[in-house]
Formats: sequence, C-alpha cells, structure tokens
Amino acid sequence: MTLTPAIRLLLAATVLSSLSVSAQTQAPAVNSNPIRVLLSPELETTLISQMVGRISALNASLGAAVAKGKPIVVFDCGEASAKLQMAQAEYASARETLETKNRLRKLEAAGDMEVALAVAAADRGRAAIAVSRAQVAQCTVLAPFSGRIVKLYVKPYQGVNVGSPLLEMVSDGPLKLRLNVPSKLLRTLRVGTTFEVDIDETGKTYPASVTAINARVDAVAQTVELEARIDSRPGELLAGMTGIARF
Repeated sequence: MTLTPAIRLLLAATVLSSLSVSAQTQAPAVNSNPIRVLLSPELETTLISQMVGRISALNASLGAAVAKGKPIVVFDCGEASAKLQMAQAEYASARETLETKNRLRKLEAAGDMEVALAVAAADRGRAAIAVSRAQVAQCTVLAPFSGRIVKLYVKPYQGVNVGSPLLEMVSDGPLKLRLNVPSKLLRTLRVGTTFEVDIDETGKTYPASVTAINARVDAVAQTVELEARIDSRPGELLAGMTGIARF
C-alpha cells in the first residue's frame, strides 16, 4: 500500500501533536503563587495633637532620627501656662483660708460646716492645678520611642485641632517580616523554622526564621499569617521593602 503525500503529512502532524502534549504534561509545574513578604518596623505610630493650638517649634524632618523622650512638636502654651498660675494662686488662697478655719475651730470660733467648706475649696484648687499641669504637658509632644520620622503632616506655626495627625514615626530597631503562607505548611512550620528571603529592592538573599504563627487560619484564602525575623541586621534594609520567601 502506497501512502500519498497528503496522508504522510497528516500522520506527521498527528505524531508531532502527540509529542507536544506529552512534553507539556511531563514539564515541571512553575510556582505561580510566590509567598510575598513585607518588612515592617517593630514599632510604628501616628502622633496626634491633644490640644487646639499653634505650633511654635517643629523639631522633626523627613527621615530624621529622634531619641525617646525628646520633644518633637512644641505648641504655643501661653494660655495654658497662665491658667496654671491662676490655679496655683487660687489654691494658695484656699489653703490659707483652710488653715485659718482650723485655728478658729480650735478656739470654737468656727463651726464644722465652715471647716468642711474650706477643705472642699482647697481640694478643688488642688484638682484645678492637676488639670492645668496636664494641659501644659500637652503643649510638648515627646517621642514615645527612639526611631525615625517617616511622614510629616504639619509645618511650623501651623494651627491644628484636637485629633489632627502631626507625624508618623517608626522604630529604628530590628525589622520583622510579615507574610501569609499556605495553611498546608503548618504540618512542618514551627517557631524557629528557618527559610530564605529574596528582597526585591536589594537583590540579595537573607536567612530568616519564624518568630510567631497566627492562631487562626484564613478559611477563605487557606493561608496563615506568620511573623519572622532576618537573622542578621543588615543596614541596607528599610521598612516597607518587599520580597519572596523560600521554604
């Protein structure tokens, strides 16, 4: 039996198609869902204004380092300071009145009611001083921890309201990794499990270890949240950098 050229071409095409399908079936699967990681600071916060006032000094700039307890924002505090002085003067007067009433009471020249009223007036004066001191303390915003300024919302001499954001800062200590991994990895994952992280911004690979595993699995995404830490403390890493985890 002689095959025509057309039949030969058809048979050849069929064989090539079968080989192509077989090769695709045997090809190793490529991981299309890499585990992304985010570098986060140990501490981060947004400082807000606790008073209505005008900023008289701003000791902060973008990226600047600040030490714990150092003043960052200072408000014009003339009115609050004046109220504190007035409260102190009123308390001094109330205390003198109370001492006088106590002396008169010993001489039976003042009644118990007069003494009780004098005690109440002195207590009110002491409380007014505490309130005024708290208001004066709000005039200076101190750094809650050592770190760096990552965002500024205000400028010097700007007026702000209660609750207005002033700045954002992050701690300058070790960074932590945040990532969500497939929940099936829980079979082998433990606190202390080591893995590698490829950071996009630096193009380098760093050894890391798991420091915390969430107690709940996301049933929809079938993932669990982890926290980890890079074993070394390379200075080139910054909060907000991202990469891929390889277990």
